[in-house]
Formats: sequence, structure tokens, C-alpha cells
Amino acid sequence: MEIQNHFSLKNFNTFGIEANAKQFVAVHSIEELKSVLVQNTSKNKFILGGGSNMLLTKDIDALVIHIDLKGKKIVEENDDFVWVESQAGENWHEFVIWTIDNNFGGLENMSLIPGNVGTTPVQNIGAYGTEIKDTFVSCEAMKIESFEMRSFNKADCHFGYRESIFKNEVKDQYIITSVVFKLTKNNHNINISYGDIASELEKLNIIKPSLRDVSNAVITIRQSKLPDPKVLGNSGSFFKNPIVLKSDFEPIHKKFPEMKFYEISETEVKVPAGWLIEQAGFKGKRFGDAGIHKNQALVLVNYGTATGQEILNVSKEIQDTIFKKFGIQIEAEVNII
Repeated sequence: MEIQNHFSLKNFNTFGIEANAKQFVAVHSIEELKSVLVQNTSKNKFILGGGSNMLLTKDIDALVIHIDLKGKKIVEENDDFVWVESQAGENWHEFVIWTIDNNFGGLENMSLIPGNVGTTPVQNIGAYGTEIKDTFVSCEAMKIESFEMRSFNKADCHFGYRESIFKNEVKDQYIITSVVFKLTKNNHNINISYGDIASELEKLNIIKPSLRDVSNAVITIRQSKLPDPKVLGNSGSFFKNPIVLKSDFEPIHKKFPEMKFYEISETEVKVPAGWLIEQAGFKGKRFGDAGIHKNQALVLVNYGTATGQEILNVSKEIQDTIFKKFGIQIEAEVNII
């Protein structure tokens, strides 16, 4: 464990942005993490996971602590369920595949989401009708100021749509070190409610899909729409799908009757941000080396040497155009640094 100075973060963010950390250290155990925090109490700190949900717009004038804790295990099980703990530094997709290999159900719809396990509760990540909160039991986290460990259960986390306590009330106060999920061992709740999955399975003549069938369908869909960050820098979906009050949405929908939406409560609807961006003419557009992916308007990309600021400028132009055209505000899902 060595602290390095003026460290390039290009390989530690999926946008592939060239930015430097004033100092950088990777920690591989809770003991190392505590040691780094104890020895550097006076320094500004920046906690780095998989680097998949952030846009670096500048150098990090702080000690960057990369959470690289590895390991996964069964902590409890009965005839129907299994409680699985994963360390924060495990790659999310590899962890999902491991659960499927063991016939544990619940995470298959979130296959191929970039990032590490430790950051999944922060964002309450989700895809194709499932979210982390559906299987989340608890997470262990270290308080940066006091080095004390605390367990957060589901209620503690205040999960919302791409929201949690870690993005709000206790932002920058804790470092998640491990997460426990409750998964099914049999009688799996196979969720193919999102049409893309159902149609993909239909193509393969799969009537009774397994966990792996659902995972493979999701992987195929994502690969057809989303660029591989190792090939083309991106952070997956850049924007949240906006949630709009029905009372506000009705006049908008009258003006744009073709606008897609999903009813999520008696008073709210969710509008696909990708549809809005595409209708505003941004899909596939390029501004130098910053652009919008040709297959998925939700994804902003770095074609090579774009700066974080250039990508941020594109995102702001998209937001402004959509508000002027549709009267709907869309928010960034990624963290702007």
C-alpha cells in the first residue's frame, strides 16, 4: 500500500477522461482503509470505486482512495433463500454472473451494468424492472471521520429512484465496504415485464426462461444499445428518466401525444429521457470528441480526447434544449466532479 503523487486517473474512470489525482492509494482490506484514514486525517479525500458513475471535469486536488476490497461469500441460507455478502471492490457484472452460476435469483436483470458492488446502493442502480433495493439487506460502511463501522439496513438507506441516503443525508461521510443481498434459491421471480427482454426471449423460442436466459437476453440488449467503455468511453445512462406530476404532464402530453410515459403512482408518470433526447435531435450527434451514442440517446460518449468539461457542456445543451422544447427538466444520473 503506497501513496502515489500526481497519479493519472484515465484508467480509473469509464469515460476515459485524462485527469490527475494529487495523491492516490488503493486499499485492499478494511485494515488498510482504516490505516490510510488514520494517517491522513488532515487531507482532503476522494473515495473512488469502479469509476463508472462519474464525470471528471478537473484534476482531483485530494488523496484519492481506491476501494479495492475483494471477496464474496454466503452468510446465511435456508431452503428458499440465500444471503450473499460481496466486498465493495468486486466487479458488479462478475458478481451477478457468480450468483447465476450458483442458481441464486434476483440480480439477473441488472447484468452488464458497469461499476463495482460497493457503489450500487449509493445510486440504487436498476435496469429492466429491478433495482438494488429489491434484494438489498444491508451494507457495512466505515465513517471517514471516526473510522467506526456501521451497518445500514434497507430502511436506513432511504432508497428512491437512483437515490439513497449516501447521495443525500450522509454524502461523503461513509465508505461502503461490503453489501449483503437476499436472493432466491428456487421459485425464482423471473421478471420479463420489460418488452425488450420478452421479445429477445421470443426470438430464441424460450417460453420458460431461466435466470441465465434472462441474463443473456439483458446482455444481448445492452450490447446492442450500449458501447463497451473499454472501447468507447462512457458511463452508461447519463441522465435519469424524469418523473413528472400528472397534473403537469397532461398539457405536455396533449401537445406531444406521441410522447412515451409510464405511470408510477396515482400522481406521477415517468418519461423516458432517451426518447426526449432523440426527439430533440441529439441521438448520434458529435461535438468534437464528445457526443451522444448512435444507438442509445441516453449515453454520452468520449470518442477519444474529450475533456470532462466538454462532455458536461454537451449534457447542459441537451438539458436546455429539452426544457425549451418539452417543458421537462432532466437531471444527470452520473456524479459531476
